[in-house]
Amino acid sequence: MHIPVQKKVRLGFFIACTVVIAASICSYLVTKKLLDNAKWMNHTIEVSKRLEVITRQLKDAESAIRGYNITKDTSFLEPSMQKRSIKIEEQYLILRRVTADNPQQQLHLDTLKSLLDKKYRQLMEGEQQKTSLQKDTSAVQQGEKSMSKIERKVQDMMLIEEAHLHQKSELYDFFSAIWVPVIFISSLVAILIGIYSYITLTREFRLQLHIETRLKSYQRNLQQNILLLNKSNEELEQFAYVASHDLQEPLRKISTFSDRLQLKYGEQLPPEASQMLDRMVSAVSRMRVLINDLLLFSRAGRITPESITPVDMDTLLQEVISDLEVSLQEHNASVTAGPLPVIEGSATSFHQLFQNILANAIKFAHPDRQLVINITSQVLKGKELENLINENRAEDTFCRIYIEDNGIGFDPVYAERIFQLFQRLHGMSEYSGTGIGLAICKKIVDSHHGQIMAYGDPGKGAAFVVILPLTQTQQNDSN
Repeated sequence: MHIPVQKKVRLGFFIACTVVIAASICSYLVTKKLLDNAKWMNHTIEVSKRLEVITRQLKDAESAIRGYNITKDTSFLEPSMQKRSIKIEEQYLILRRVTADNPQQQLHLDTLKSLLDKKYRQLMEGEQQKTSLQKDTSAVQQGEKSMSKIERKVQDMMLIEEAHLHQKSELYDFFSAIWVPVIFISSLVAILIGIYSYITLTREFRLQLHIETRLKSYQRNLQQNILLLNKSNEELEQFAYVASHDLQEPLRKISTFSDRLQLKYGEQLPPEASQMLDRMVSAVSRMRVLINDLLLFSRAGRITPESITPVDMDTLLQEVISDLEVSLQEHNASVTAGPLPVIEGSATSFHQLFQNILANAIKFAHPDRQLVINITSQVLKGKELENLINENRAEDTFCRIYIEDNGIGFDPVYAERIFQLFQRLHGMSEYSGTGIGLAICKKIVDSHHGQIMAYGDPGKGAAFVVILPLTQTQQNDSN
């Protein structure tokens, strides 16, 4: 099964994004754990440093007291025990602040505080002591015991910090262990996706170049075919004009000679010969009508930019009705027309369009009732025409013209056939005509980038719908 390139690119982009997100999350977690581990390491170092300072200062103070008691040299008491205790208190307060988020350490600090207070009293007593050697020995022993308790408490606090640090280190080691494989795998996947995307896009680019080359070739061939077709159409139009013009001459001669024959020898001809001569004159008349209609068809729909002008359809329709006044009176027909807009196009072609449609309605009038022709119109956007117009013309403005009559109508199965050349739904003996009139109408509408449709109801009437754009400039530019 062939997967479109767009889906492949989307899938690759999704996988790459997933890999990048996963790698980013893993990197974030590892970095976070690394920062936490560094934070706890700094925290442990800070606690250890403060405890070490407290212990060292206590030992220094105790040594100073012993030296003083042995030598009675007051220089050992500088700085004084009060100043030393202030420094110890400062370190203790820093410890309080550093371990504020650890309730267990806070409890140890409470105990340490009581031990420090006790030790401070001992130091103060030692500073002021002037007793015997026995009492001095007793004070030393008590000081050592007190110092041992403080050291144990300090050791307990250090064990807690080390335990926390060890726990953080284990998590860091775990994330570090999975971080390297994840980054390696994600990088490998990203590289593979990049290589695959490059190959796919290169292949698609080459395919597009090939398609563009073929399209340019087709366009050149199409342009050549269009030029050949236009040339062929011009030659056919010229041939039709010349043929129709050249055929007129022998027809005129046949008509002239048949007229002279009837005038000069008409009374002498037997009835059968007179009948044959009448048939020949009728055939010549039909041939002349057919040639004229073919000439009209060859010229119909030939539009040049110079021939396109704004046409007042109301005025044009009145002119057509005036031209058909005699035929309308003969059939006692009435024409009702609503307001029509101004439409750009060829006035001559529009005149021929309406004249052929109205003449067609008059010709196929119902013999048992008065002929009534109704003409109405609507101005609509292309998107409102129910898929009758291309999507690129959806915003263009069109006029939809209805021409309805109550004539004999026709079977709906012939709705498309009646616009074909030489197509007749009735015999020559029933209705005259060459079957070219509606073909001319379709050619005119097509040349104006519109549409024409027919709807019939046998015995009830017919309706012709003509759709024309209000302006021709946009249509010509788009085609």
